Amino acid sequence: MQTEHLDSDERGLARACELLGRGGLVAFPTETVYGLGADATDDRAVARIFEAKGRPHFNPLIAHVPDIAMARRLVEWPDAADRLAQAFWPGPLTLVLPLRPGHGIAPLVTAGLQTLGVRLPGAPLARQLLARLGRPVAAPSANPSGRISPTEAAHVLAGLDGRIEAVLDGGPCEVGLESTIVGIGDRAVLLREGGLPVEAVEQCLGEKLAAREGDVLTAPGQMQSHYAPGAAMRLDAGEWRPGELRLGFGPVESDLNLSRSGDLVEAAANLFHHLHALDAMEGEVIAVSPVPETGIGRAINDRLRRAAAPRDS
Repeated sequence: MQTEHLDSDERGLARACELLGRGGLVAFPTETVYGLGADATDDRAVARIFEAKGRPHFNPLIAHVPDIAMARRLVEWPDAADRLAQAFWPGPLTLVLPLRPGHGIAPLVTAGLQTLGVRLPGAPLARQLLARLGRPVAAPSANPSGRISPTEAAHVLAGLDGRIEAVLDGGPCEVGLESTIVGIGDRAVLLREGGLPVEAVEQCLGEKLAAREGDVLTAPGQMQSHYAPGAAMRLDAGEWRPGELRLGFGPVESDLNLSRSGDLVEAAANLFHHLHALDAMEGEVIAVSPVPETGIGRAINDRLRRAAAPRDS
């Protein structure tokens, strides 16, 4: 298969919609990372996502929607969901809610669960694509399963060229870190930290988020080993060792720096981009400066810990 590289113009959007409409896989940029999109109502198309990524079938996907109205047709919509959507959509927040009868979502999207993660992305190009297609799009990150998430089209092609129909190039992603995922049930539960700080969600709801219980995968990004480069990772490095590739944070000498000024938002935007660049240098170890466990820094550290976790054999 030859993967098409589409520009973010009228012709590129039309071609992307054509390919998605006939069961193709199209990578497209959101404000967080590039997603690998397929029609979420097409069983065969969704199955091809797992095949292209080498993704375990027990790992659920997020359905991206063009507006709140479509989300409400797919899932139950309590007051807490409406408050969060009104406050943070479009944006880097995914809500996991019980499916409605007649939802039409392919079973592989939910990994057999009776809940669905839905998100209205903030990137204008993604919203144009979704609105034009008029269907929910299942879209995990557009990279081989477990590897570094892509924040530009070149990253997508480095991992999936020849395995998907097209990539719609919208330039680099603004946030650069996957969405925060919150489950809405009897209580609101934090399922994954991400591009929206937890404090903002809790302030909107007026209560603390509960912690996820058990080991069952209820949302993407919960596998222990994830977002991994080819090199081993050494975290919280207070000093550098000979031969290491150095990923800094703050005013330290390094090969690449997440943010010399200590700006966590800048660090989040640079995280996957810098990991891709260091991985291309083909060193044996990537050492990373300590990153504060505050605000979006917790999500950055979550990704770093999963990238450094023991790899599946």
